[in-house]
Amino acid sequence: MHKALKMGMLSVLLAGSLLSVAPAALADGGTTHRVTGKSFAAGALSLIIWPGIGQAVNGTPGDKVATHAVIGLLPPFRFWSGWDALVNRTGGYWHGRI
Repeated sequence: MHKALKMGMLSVLLAGSLLSVAPAALADGGTTHRVTGKSFAAGALSLIIWPGIGQAVNGTPGDKVATHAVIGLLPPFRFWSGWDALVNRTGGYWHGRI
């Protein structure tokens, strides 16, 4: 129980650190829209279920959805994909895929 609590606290600390830096770092290279109920649900789906689902819910092109689904296999990019879907960011780097 004590070890599980430590791991949980470490995970929360790591996620909080990553999310506090990610919005400013990801704002460049794309257009951010308002957060709506739909984009909030898309961000949650992309973070919890699978990266790329949130982009599909937001209606972004298929290339971006596929790129997020593949790159999202790496744990740090799951948070990035969730943020990208939450703010419904269009465009971005690598011909609008990231």
